[in-house]
Order: sequence, then structure tokens, then C-alpha cells
Amino acid sequence: MKEVLEKIRKELKPDTRVISEIDETMEKINSLLKKEGVKAECVKGGSIAKGTFLKNDYDVDLFVRFDYSMKDKRLSDILEKVLRKGFKIFRVHGSRDYFQMQNKLLFEIVPVLKISNYKKAENVTDMSPLHVDYVKKKLKKGQADEIRLAKQFCKAAKVYGAESYIKGFSGHILDLLIIHHGSFEKLVKAAVDWEPKVIIDIEKHLKNPLKELDKAKTHAPLIIVDPMQPDRNAAAALSREKHDYFVERCKKFLLNPTAEFFKIKKLDKEKLARKTLSNEQLFFIEATPLKGKRDVVGAKIMKAYNHMKRSLKAKGFTITNTGWEFKDKGQIYFIIKKEKLSEKEILRGPPLSKEIGVQRFKEKHKKTFVKGDRVFAEEKRKYRLVKDLVKDLLKDKYVQERVKKIEIR
Repeated sequence: MKEVLEKIRKELKPDTRVISEIDETMEKINSLLKKEGVKAECVKGGSIAKGTFLKNDYDVDLFVRFDYSMKDKRLSDILEKVLRKGFKIFRVHGSRDYFQMQNKLLFEIVPVLKISNYKKAENVTDMSPLHVDYVKKKLKKGQADEIRLAKQFCKAAKVYGAESYIKGFSGHILDLLIIHHGSFEKLVKAAVDWEPKVIIDIEKHLKNPLKELDKAKTHAPLIIVDPMQPDRNAAAALSREKHDYFVERCKKFLLNPTAEFFKIKKLDKEKLARKTLSNEQLFFIEATPLKGKRDVVGAKIMKAYNHMKRSLKAKGFTITNTGWEFKDKGQIYFIIKKEKLSEKEILRGPPLSKEIGVQRFKEKHKKTFVKGDRVFAEEKRKYRLVKDLVKDLLKDKYVQERVKKIEIR
């Protein structure tokens, strides 16, 4: 294992020359702020500030920290006026609007209040520079490499990212897990024994997090008391599905630690086609997102995917494999058992004890019958071949409202 991890560490080491472009951009922003007389300073954020960014992964977070005396001002509007004097920017709507611009690198420039205590935060983003400061203070020599390993491992497993369409491990969670466990190897060995709910409180802020944290913050399988904000579970957005898959990947890695666990594999139609059996049919679908914040448009594609999956199952078709991912576009695939369904289908109605429901069910369906304590109906099946249903699902209003364009590739 040690040889594999050492090899991956070297491969993930970034080219630090990229920092010079970031510094130049920051200097220009600070010069504009000073010229306009705005009480604010631009500083590095995220993995760039912490020194934990991955090779060839240079999405750059910059924070413009406004003096606390400006807490009642419209920070996004003020920052937009300043930035437009020197850059071509795109405004992104969020809990507090921020800005994107693309040079060689993709920059996200976020307005925040300069605070030193979480109780003064007016917006969740105000806490971000404090998280950066905490991680920089706590990281020991070599642990930035361990965070890179954890990130790459999670990206390859498709469990990285706190966005609502992913509900995985955020960079902040992985920072805290490495600080807590000490290394990627120790994290993996600990994770194989994780049984929800796992509780981690690095700074020992709370005696009983399950009782002291708001119940809404303890539904996640992993509870990490935020070191800088003890009333927050840093892992609150993590889903049980992503938690369990991470644990499964850790178990497999320990049994056979190879570099394959760190390779990010994109959905490949040709590879999926080779895995599709003769009695199965592959549908590979591409969805162009609507314009807007990545988290929002990604969530809409996820909803369209889930709607299609539910509809296929509800109509009686057998899905043997399915999945999706969202990069620049959404890619969705279904591998479905190739069969022609019967002409008739049996629909399950309400129990006989629900008299009003039974009456409505009988009014809706011509041929009904009772079996046990429930009413059923027999109807002519609309879709006997899966291709006909998939074709109509792509035109479905629910799907169409959530994408710009969707088609079979």
C-alpha cells in the first residue's frame, strides 16, 4: 500500500507556478478596491489558500472580506461595481451573490464579512475564511498530501462534493477527517468500521453532540462538530448512500490497494455497450443544463433522472444497471432488460378499509377486483416496449422543464 500511495502523492502534486497568476489577479482586485475607497481586502480561499489543491484542478476561490461596519450594505452590488472596472465577470445567484470569471483559470470571487467569531456571521460564506485559517493552523507537515489523496479517492468513487445533486464529502469534511485521523491510510482503516452515526469532535466542543446539536443537523450518518462553529455539523449534507459507498470503497482498497482506486473514470458509452448483455438494452442520454448556478442546474438534472428511473420501474420494466454524472453536461444511462411486456397490467389500489379511496379507484378503472383486503384493477398496458417509454419520457413536461435539451446519444 505504501508504494502505491507514495506514487499517487507524487502524481497529485500541483504545479505551484499557477500561484503567480492568482497573486496577480488578487493584486489587481485589491488595487481596484483601494481606488474605489472600499473597506475590503481580497484573499485566497479554499484549497489554494490551504495548499491542498490537486494537479490540473485549478478552480480558484477568492474571498473579498468587507469590514464588519459594512454588514448592512449590499456587498454583492458593491463588489460587482468594483470588479466590472477591471474584469469581465458573470454574477451567480446564491445565498449571497458571487462572481465568476475565466482567464486561464476559473475564478469564483465571493463577498464576505470579515469576522473572527461565528456568531457575527450574516451569511454561511462569512465562515469560509475562518475554516481556511483553522486548517492552515492545524495541518502538520505532509498532511496536505494526505488531503490530496483523500480528495482524489473520493473523486474517483464519485462521492466528492457537497452539492445537493451529489450529497458527498466536501473538501472541508476531508480536511477535518485528515486532521482528526492523521493520514489517508489511517482514515481508510478507520472508515471500514464506521457504523452510523459516527461522531467526531476534534476540539471537544460538545459533551453529547447528538443531544446538543439541532436534530435537523444530526440526520446524516457522519457527525463532525465544526471546530469553528460548534453548533454546526460539517457533514450534515452527506447522504447515507455516499457514506456507505465510501466505506465499501475503503474496504475494497484495503483488500487490494491499487492505483485504480484513484483514477477518475468518465461515463463511456462504448464501455457500457460492451457490458450490456444480449438480453439487455442500453440507453445513453445526454442532458444540456439550463443556465444558472451549477448546484441548482445539477440538481434539476438529478431530478429529471430520478423521475425517469421511477417511471421505468413503475411501468414494469427491469433496470439492471443505471447511473448518471454531471460535468459540463449531464450524462445518464439505463441498461434495461430487453422484453415485451404483457398486454394487460394489474394496478394496485387502496385497502378496502379506505372506502372513499376505493370508490374513487373504481370510478377511475373499469375492470376492478378484490384480492385479500385490497382492490386491484386490470388495464391495457400503454408501453410494452421500453424504447417507446424512453422516447416519451424525454418529451415529458417534468423532464423538459429541468433541462435545456435532452436526447439519446
